[in-house]
This record gives sequence, C-alpha cells and structure tokens, in this order.
Amino acid sequence: MYKNGEPISMMTAQDYPSGLMVDRAGIDMCLVGDSLAMVALGYDSTNPLTMDEMIHHCRAVARGNKTAFLVVDLPYGSYEASPEDAVRVSLRCLKEANAEAVKLEGGKEMAETIRRITRVGVPVLAHIGLTPQRQSALGGFRVQGKTAKQAQELLDDALAVQEAGAFGMVLEAIPSEIAGYITQRLKIPTIGIGAGVDCSGQVLVMNDALGLFDRFVPKFTKQYANLNQIMTNALSQYHAEVKTRAFPAPANTYPIDPVQLEKFWKSQETHLNKSKDEEEEASDVRLHAQ
Repeated sequence: MYKNGEPISMMTAQDYPSGLMVDRAGIDMCLVGDSLAMVALGYDSTNPLTMDEMIHHCRAVARGNKTAFLVVDLPYGSYEASPEDAVRVSLRCLKEANAEAVKLEGGKEMAETIRRITRVGVPVLAHIGLTPQRQSALGGFRVQGKTAKQAQELLDDALAVQEAGAFGMVLEAIPSEIAGYITQRLKIPTIGIGAGVDCSGQVLVMNDALGLFDRFVPKFTKQYANLNQIMTNALSQYHAEVKTRAFPAPANTYPIDPVQLEKFWKSQETHLNKSKDEEEEASDVRLHAQ
C-alpha cells in the first residue's frame, strides 16, 4: 500500500463494538490509543491509564477487529524508565492483548528503546511532534515544528526512529509543509493527525470523528457524524415511552398460546379458591380456640 502510494487509513477503537466498526468499514489500521483514557474512561488526560487497562481494552478490540492491522499504545510510565521495561510491556501487548504492534511516543531519546523492542520481534510505530503523554513539558496541546529550529529537530527525530527500526510513525500537530517534507525524506510511512494531507496516511480518534466526545473537538478533526446528539435523542425517546407505557409494544413482547394461557388462568383460579377456603377454615379454628 505504502509502496504503491495509496493513502493509509487508521482509526482508533477502544472496545468490541468500535473494533467491529473499524473492521466492517474496511479501515487499514486500528489503533487502541491511550486517548481512550479521556474519551472512554473520563480521565482528564491520557497519563493515568495503566498497562492492565490498555491490555483489557485491546483484547476487546481484537475480538471485533479481524482485518485491520492492530496497534496498541504503550501507556505513560510503562516504557520510559528503561529499554528492558519497554521490551517487557511490548511483549505483553502481543501475548496478552492480541496486538500486532506497539506505538510509543518520543524521538531521538527513544531510539535505543525502539531498537531493543524491534530486536525481539515486536513491530514499533513511533510518534513524534505533539506527544500527548508529555504535553505538560511541551506547554500544553500545542502545534510543534513552527520554527526552523523545531522543524529540524522533528526531522532529526524522524530519521532517528526510522534508523532504530520503527516501521512507521505518527506525526501529530505539525505544519503540513514540515510533515510533508519529513514524509518525503523517510523510507517508512507517516500517519498524520493534524499534519496535513501529504502524510502517507491519516488517523483520527473515533469518538472525535463521530461526535461522541463531550469536552472539545480538536481543530484537526472532521466530525463525520454527531452520534452524541443522536444517542441522547434516542435515549430520551426511550425514557418518554417507558413513562407513557408506549414501550414495550406488542411487537416487543413474547406471545403465549391462547389455549395454554386459558389453562393457566383456570389453574390459578382453582389455586386461589383453594387457598381462600383453607384460610377461612384456619380462621374458624382460631376463633374456636379462643
């Protein structure tokens, strides 16, 4: 695909239904991104997400997605301390989470870690530019590479992770001209998110693209649907129909054979009459006892 110049589509997923949707849509790559910390679990940032949580979500996505190449993020704090830590958690991702590759953030400083991970047979997707796990150090969610010096640093990062063995890299929040030039200089695909149309492919967070995230819409996102409003309207209609007993309708209930129903009613009538007689007899006994 990359060699033929065909753009690569990538979309995030965080559970079985979203993985199934990615699969059915024919998306090329599926990313179980740490963005799920915010869009699925309600955290204020991606950093609180644990390795166990990522594995849990990736396993669910893998059950739904059978065709898109499955990549999982290494969460913040799981791989930075040492290459040994990174190798250990990367192997867990393939063994326990059914992922096919891992993604990690960082440039030159992560080259040796990428080298060590790929050496044990785990494909690595790098991630440079705006790296959300380090957004505090970057001064927030800000565009990277806006000066000549920053652009050169991004290029150096890209070349370093390529040389280390990454099979591709995400370019996030980078001016399109710089992202396009980096793409031209590399021999591996780039996946852009807020990096212009000249990357080898594009990725979006599904909840952003489908209008499911309630807090903000990134500038680089195109909303292809507003499922938040659609789902809220549907749930409101359900609530109203329950209150008015419009739901469930006969079409939503299970029938019983009329003969069997009549038989049941008669048995109940006999049972109730017998119980009434027994209660009256017991009451008479109590009165005589007094």
